[in-house]
Amino acid sequence: MTTNQDQLLFGATVTKVVSATAELGLADLLEDGPRSSAELAKILDADQRSLRRLLRALAGLGLTRQTDTDMFELTEAGGCLRSTTDDSIHALSVMLWDKASWLSWGELVTAIRTGVPGWLQAHGMFWIDYYTSHPAASAVFNKAMAQHSRAAAPGLVDAIRPERFDTILDVGGGDGTLIAELLTAQSTLQGIVFDLPSGLEDAATTLDARGVADRCRLEPGNFFDEVPKGADAYLLKQILHDWDDAAALQILRNCRTAMPPTASLLVLDRMLPELAGPNDVPTLLVDIHMLVVTGGRERTEAEFRSVLSQAGFTMTAVSDAIPPYDYRVIEAS
Repeated sequence: MTTNQDQLLFGATVTKVVSATAELGLADLLEDGPRSSAELAKILDADQRSLRRLLRALAGLGLTRQTDTDMFELTEAGGCLRSTTDDSIHALSVMLWDKASWLSWGELVTAIRTGVPGWLQAHGMFWIDYYTSHPAASAVFNKAMAQHSRAAAPGLVDAIRPERFDTILDVGGGDGTLIAELLTAQSTLQGIVFDLPSGLEDAATTLDARGVADRCRLEPGNFFDEVPKGADAYLLKQILHDWDDAAALQILRNCRTAMPPTASLLVLDRMLPELAGPNDVPTLLVDIHMLVVTGGRERTEAEFRSVLSQAGFTMTAVSDAIPPYDYRVIEAS
């Protein structure tokens, strides 16, 4: 097989190796220096021979280094799988590819045939209901979203230009990672984080740690019911892509109802091209992930314009793609 064929056939194997490494917490155990598979297996209550095979695979991927027959150390590249580093993808790796998600991907063909999310077919409930009823999984999900926001925040803050606003309301803002970045960047800004109670569990801690808690209030609620009033900018980061057009329209209409006439809507999402090509692969694959897991979708600029228009908004600006995830800041009023 060619290298390209190997990638096509075994890309999922690499992903599951990384996810299993994160779930086991191996990178944290290797943080202080080399260890043997025997020592690690004892700590993890794992089969030594199987664990050694995983460690060797990680060495092949450049995430560990095999320093002796049975000694392994963490590489700089593997450091992102630690749970506590600023660039950690630990929770993201677990959340995206744990057993619950993997079972959903087993329903991909059925999802394509029926349009019904793979998650619903695999678990008998929608993803958001699953997380509501599984607190441990919900905690990993919230941490994964925080890791994702932390990595994207510098570029997003620059594109949002928070100095334009007095109060920003982060709709579905989770643990407050993004609003904390905005408040840090603009000392006169006030913030509101609005999310389900389970989504807000760590928000007070995040805001306290950044020293901005005195300028941000937490509002529990459900954006399908209503959205709080009182802001001149309403921020939706990776919210609309979780939902089909009907649900996205309900969220947007609730924002429109809450917003004063002069307020701005800021949608932070990836944007699909009208004609797909090799450079668009990351966004195209996220779109398939939404099909499987949430029933949501990524959208083209025309599709964003359409759903915004139906909710009573006019799109006024679209930013260039912002690294590292190619988000766009879509402004509407």
